[in-house]
Amino acid sequence: MTITEHTTDTEQILAMLDEMHDAIGAGDAARALASCAPGAVVYDLAPPLVQRAGDHDAAVAALGDWIASFAAPPRLAHREPTVHVDGDIAFVHTLTSLSGTKGGEFTLWFRSTFGLRRVDGRWLIVHQHESVPFHMDGSFRAAVELEP
Repeated sequence: MTITEHTTDTEQILAMLDEMHDAIGAGDAARALASCAPGAVVYDLAPPLVQRAGDHDAAVAALGDWIASFAAPPRLAHREPTVHVDGDIAFVHTLTSLSGTKGGEFTLWFRSTFGLRRVDGRWLIVHQHESVPFHMDGSFRAAVELEP
């Protein structure tokens, strides 16, 4: 793989992640989920412990309901994403912010990792993992006050 190909792959992957976040910010759940491969596994912030892509229409409806639970669609952004590409497989790790209004305005920072596969020339998410650190003082409270 040449440096030019790697740069192109990295740019394509970051553009796909930006598009997913732009779609959520526009309130378009179907467009946001177009970045996920069929059968993708998602470990996101909401219960249960594992979300499987399963039925696409149900996933679109669930994401749409979550977006609609905000006063306006939430905004997501990555901070300094790092992309690793090897052939048709890639991983991205980054800090992600979620901002919105739900019981008041807020911004929450959390950790994100994406596993991607190139399918028919297009990068798709096959694995997504989000996590919020928790306080190790015995309280087990989520450390939602952290900022980079």
